[in-house]
Amino acid sequence: MPTPLYDRLVELSQQPLTRLDMPGHHGRPAPGLDFWPAWLDVTEHPATGDLFDPEADDPIAAAQALWAKATGMDACLFLTGGSTQGIHAALALTAGVEGEVLVDRGSHRSVFNALALLDLTPHYLPRPWLEKEAVTGPVDPQAVEQALLHHPEVKMVCITSPTYYGVLSDLPALAAVCHRHGAKLMVDGAHGAHLPFLGYTGYQSADVVVVSAHKTLPAPGQTALLLANGCQGADLRRVASLTGTSSPNYVMMAALDVARDYLEGDGRQAYTQTAQRVEVLRATLPALRPVGVELDPTRFVLRCDRGQEVARTLMERGIYYEMADSGHVVMIFTCADGDGVFAALTQALEGVELGTGVPLPPPPAPPHQQMSPRQALFAPTQEVAWAESEGRVCACQLAPYPPGIPVVAPGEKVDKKHLAYLAQIGYNTGSIKVVQERLVYVKGEIL
Repeated sequence: MPTPLYDRLVELSQQPLTRLDMPGHHGRPAPGLDFWPAWLDVTEHPATGDLFDPEADDPIAAAQALWAKATGMDACLFLTGGSTQGIHAALALTAGVEGEVLVDRGSHRSVFNALALLDLTPHYLPRPWLEKEAVTGPVDPQAVEQALLHHPEVKMVCITSPTYYGVLSDLPALAAVCHRHGAKLMVDGAHGAHLPFLGYTGYQSADVVVVSAHKTLPAPGQTALLLANGCQGADLRRVASLTGTSSPNYVMMAALDVARDYLEGDGRQAYTQTAQRVEVLRATLPALRPVGVELDPTRFVLRCDRGQEVARTLMERGIYYEMADSGHVVMIFTCADGDGVFAALTQALEGVELGTGVPLPPPPAPPHQQMSPRQALFAPTQEVAWAESEGRVCACQLAPYPPGIPVVAPGEKVDKKHLAYLAQIGYNTGSIKVVQERLVYVKGEIL
């Protein structure tokens, strides 16, 4: 299989070149950094390619085109700033500035930060609460339909799929609703970079998708991909360059090139075997398996009565989990995990009393929006004691796990019922960042 960027860098490293450009190691790492593949670490040059200004025969562009083909999308852009860079770029591409958007309430904090930077007005999409599993379910297409009818100015819908717990929404149905109303569908698929290599085609119905290669693929930290339909690479480069470095790391981009090549070959089979092993775990251990809800086939969520305690036991026995809350322990299995890894987890759980998971209440309805995300995140703030925050405007997200969605988002007023809910589930940070009271909010401006 071709790996055009990696092949070009290898070819150049074997030539008798004298490097008098960036990076400063010039292909010779300092003592103690011998593990760093300095021979791959180059800068923009006609021979190495330019991520944001490609010329003919650009190896980066060729590598991105192979990713687009592998995922069934029209265009792809490599990201070296993680999905956060992609989220900011995707919102800029689909929503522009100062518009109205429909946003999944369970969005990552990078979405809320992008709302502030672009001065967008959010209308939040609720998620159904799966009472037995104590997590939020998939986004309901009918809820999106009603929201778009109620907010006809919205031209972009942003949802998260899969969630941290592996819950997938029906993207083709959501895309059909969005397109019927003249809106674009943007998907934060940070935890789903592997799904296309398991036969999942849901992303192909979306307009823009952001995935983190480093989360679920054998790729370095911060590597991610911006995938799109109906637009060209130039559109992606324009928006991604707003927040991305003009000196992207070539080692990271070459790793994306090689990871895709592996996943189209032996890696696809390795991931299929991982999904099969996870299914065995789900059948033999108390696991998150909501009826009628599609899950990431490789995300394993252990349901237990004392999640944090079980997680500590796993750590003591050499198992590093991804995340734990009072009723779940989340583990990410990938193509890098063979039979030995699954056996180690099973052995570590021997003798551990798991139960079936603690029932948890759903979060209350979101509080009233007092300020825009931009006003709240850029206003002077102060820390106040938990008990003194009632009635104040929150300048951050209060987003405990579970359910992993903001109970209070930036710009919303902290109410008694939200403090009571947070206390009920055992979430208390000791203090809350709020907008200073001396500020006056008049006609969309802070005076």
